[in-house]
Amino acid sequence: MTLHLISHHLCPYVQRAAISLAEKGVLFDRTYIDLSNKPDWFLKISPLGKTPVLVAENTPIFESAVILEYLEDTQPNPLHPNNPLTRARDRAWVEFGSAILNDIAGFYNADNSENLSKKSIALSEKFTRLETEIGEGPYFNGADFSLVDAVFGPVFRYFDVFDQILDHSVFEGKPKVAHWRAMLTKRPSIVEAVSSDYNNQLLEFLKNRDSHLAALIASANLAPALSNAL
Repeated sequence: MTLHLISHHLCPYVQRAAISLAEKGVLFDRTYIDLSNKPDWFLKISPLGKTPVLVAENTPIFESAVILEYLEDTQPNPLHPNNPLTRARDRAWVEFGSAILNDIAGFYNADNSENLSKKSIALSEKFTRLETEIGEGPYFNGADFSLVDAVFGPVFRYFDVFDQILDHSVFEGKPKVAHWRAMLTKRPSIVEAVSSDYNNQLLEFLKNRDSHLAALIASANLAPALSNAL
C-alpha cells in the first residue's frame, strides 16, 4: 500500500504528518497544492478544504491529528509512549502545540508594534509553561522522539525566520526549551519535512501580509540582510 500525502509547502500540519512518516520509515507519495487556488479534485477529498490529506487504500483521511493517530495504528515504529497515562499527556501537549500555532498566526498578522508585542508576550508565556514540563531531553519525553516532538519541530521552524527579522525574546530565560529547539532543528525527519527553499517561501508569505512584521521585513535595513541570510 502506497500512502499519498496531499500537502502545502508552508503548512505546519502537513509537516507533522511528513515527520511521522519519516520516523516510521514509511515511503509515501506527495502532491503539493496551492491553497489559494484549490483544485476541484482536492475539494472532493478534503471537506474542510485544508491540508494535509492522507490517501490510504483510496480513502482520504483529513485533519492532522486523525492522520497521526491512523499512522500510529497502522505503521511501525510507534511515536506514542506505551504507558496510557503518558500517552494521554502527550496527546494533550500535541493540542497545546496547535494552540501555539494559532498564537504564531496572531503574531505574524499583528497590525502594529503594540499588538506584535502582546502576541510575543503570549507566545513567551506558553513556552514558559513548556519549560516546566520538559525533562532532561534531548526530546520532550527524554531520549525517545515522540509525536510531541513531531508537532513542535514545525513550531520552532517559524522562529528560524522570525529570529532574523526582530528581537522577540520569546525564548529568553528558557534553557530547556532552547535546547529542545536545537535538538529538533537537527533531526533529519524535521529537516526534510519541507523543501529546501522553505525559508524563502515563508519570507515571501510574511512580506505579503498586511502586518507590522511585513513592514519590518520591507524596511531598508532589514530586507537585504534577511535576504542574504536565507
